[in-house]
Amino acid sequence: MTDLETRTAGRPGALRRAAPALLGYAAVRALGLLVLALWSAARDKSAYTLLTARWDSLWYSGVAERGYGHEVRLPGGDVHSDLAFFPLLPWLERLGAAVSPLSYADVGFVVSLLASLAAAWGIFAVAEHVYGRRAGVCAVLLWAVLPVGIVQSMAYSESLFTALAAWSLYAVLTGRWVTAGALAALAGLTRPVGLAVTAALWTAAVVAFVRDRRGATPDDARPPERAPGDGVRRVLGMLLAPLGAAGYVLWVGHRTGKGPLGYLDVQAGWRNGFDGGVAFARFVAAKFTSFPSALAGVGLIAGVVLLVWLYVVCVRQRQPLPLLVYAGVVTVLALCASSYFGSKPRLLMPAFPLLLPLAVALARARTSRSALVVGGVAAASAVYGAFWLNGSGPP
Repeated sequence: MTDLETRTAGRPGALRRAAPALLGYAAVRALGLLVLALWSAARDKSAYTLLTARWDSLWYSGVAERGYGHEVRLPGGDVHSDLAFFPLLPWLERLGAAVSPLSYADVGFVVSLLASLAAAWGIFAVAEHVYGRRAGVCAVLLWAVLPVGIVQSMAYSESLFTALAAWSLYAVLTGRWVTAGALAALAGLTRPVGLAVTAALWTAAVVAFVRDRRGATPDDARPPERAPGDGVRRVLGMLLAPLGAAGYVLWVGHRTGKGPLGYLDVQAGWRNGFDGGVAFARFVAAKFTSFPSALAGVGLIAGVVLLVWLYVVCVRQRQPLPLLVYAGVVTVLALCASSYFGSKPRLLMPAFPLLLPLAVALARARTSRSALVVGGVAAASAVYGAFWLNGSGPP
């Protein structure tokens, strides 16, 4: 067994250790749903419709119902194709509808609820492994109280992706390479940002190979212990990781007749792509042409500065390299996308390692103070989520 496996193997009561985090997470999400229901009722809207039948939820359920091939041509010439949406969530919706009386949208909602709990557990497992149980609980609660945390309960793919990513990263940290690769492949079938999970696994695997090679040199008095076949499992994990995303992207290219880069053309039809953050910078700069929109510009700049600061703290705290790579790729892809600026907060939601420095600080505080902080932020998040979803919401 590897050193990491030795640290984690045979630890009984995994669910019991995670129970406080999961119960706290469920309480925060229940509060958010309750406030959303009350707010929506006051506006004569259906909270359930907001959660299951708007924006991306409609595209996912549409793919589940009729398969791929639907597109909307806009007056300006843009073409919105359902090929932009990765298939794992629609597959699960179709499977659930086939074996139950639930509709595709109902199944999407159930999948998101269950996946959000799995994601919370995965975040706890990663944080506990690196910083201890108390920090694990705090990390889950911080993820729950994010301002756009209501998305975790929507029929969207964010919760499903975060669950697969978190458990894949945990498998990497504990030396379970094949499991990590399989989960990374599923993450790659969920969202384009599955690339971040593959990058984290590949980086960790390459570093492990280099470490093994150095350990075998005569200069080292004692090479690290390795399980028989560990190198083979590592390679297998590396081969599995990109299969999901690569398979879907290549299929889209074949279907559109535009080759391996066909998926980029599909995204271009949504005016979405990677421009290094130029369009986002212009969007922020445009906020300073009037008042009070300039306040929004200041808020956006402060948000970006906060993200950069959190990442720097993660590096200074010597967070494991796979977590740094994963969080870095997710953040860069979210901030440097060329469209849908209002979606950036939810696109950043899977970057949970950025919350770990805050979780460590919260874990060091008194329990009463931590509870007060989390409770206050949870209430604010619930109100904001209800306001947001009843307004512009996540495109």
